[in-house]
Amino acid sequence: MPAISPAILKQVKRIELRTRGVVTSLLAGEYRSVFRGLGMEFAEVRAYQYGDDYRAIDWNVSARLSHPYVKTFTEERELTVLLIVDQSGSARFGVPRTKADVGAEVAAVLALAAARQNDRVGALLFSDRVERVVPPAKGRRHALRVIRDMLAFAPVGQGTDLAGALTYASRLLRHRSIVVLLSDLQATGWERPLRRLAARHEVIAVTVDDPRERELPDAGWIELKDQESGERVLVDSGDPEVRGRMRRAAERRRTDRAQALRAAGVDQLTLATDEDYAPPLHRAFARRARGRR
Repeated sequence: MPAISPAILKQVKRIELRTRGVVTSLLAGEYRSVFRGLGMEFAEVRAYQYGDDYRAIDWNVSARLSHPYVKTFTEERELTVLLIVDQSGSARFGVPRTKADVGAEVAAVLALAAARQNDRVGALLFSDRVERVVPPAKGRRHALRVIRDMLAFAPVGQGTDLAGALTYASRLLRHRSIVVLLSDLQATGWERPLRRLAARHEVIAVTVDDPRERELPDAGWIELKDQESGERVLVDSGDPEVRGRMRRAAERRRTDRAQALRAAGVDQLTLATDEDYAPPLHRAFARRARGRR
């Protein structure tokens, strides 16, 4: 990777300062508690007490000692968080910020939160191929490196091989981990690799959309360009029927995407390029924390 420019380093610092409040509030809301993927280590066997979960009873020990005993476990002291970040052409679309910009800032929040909790964090950046991997490691300095590499990254490819990125992540992660996928999921063939990844790891999908993908503005004849293939087409955005067809197609894509994520057992957080990501991020963390209690 080429030398990092001073402008990128300043941008990293700005993001760290801008996200500090969000990171702090997520930690105050028990950041670690929202992840169901925490590994558990056996601690000891102790006498059963009123209110204990009967499913934790160790029947062999209980039979030997003629009294019920339960197994107790402790959570692993650290998590491994892998950020899979879409850097394809479609991620470079959006106003007032691109989908890639929003995804990078959410990834920065999670990377810094992981560092503050002494968890390991890494990143996998992909387009039509896996283009860069930052292996998971601990520490604020490493988290800042993850953010720096995302901001400085200039993808070679324009297309999207999401299936390949998910398969690569499955091979990369040897132990149960938290995987955060930041993408608009505008690709094909990713459903089966995602199910395989989610069978071994806890996967959360953060999808970022631009409002113009949902509702084409009434601006007369306009030229639309596919950010990945480069194909251009003229459409009459002033025609209500044209706008209606595009709206229905976008709604089908969102519905199909949500159904595929649910089928894979993956939670979805939906963000938009024209909205503040912090409130929905807080709501998602709060909802997941309630679900684990």
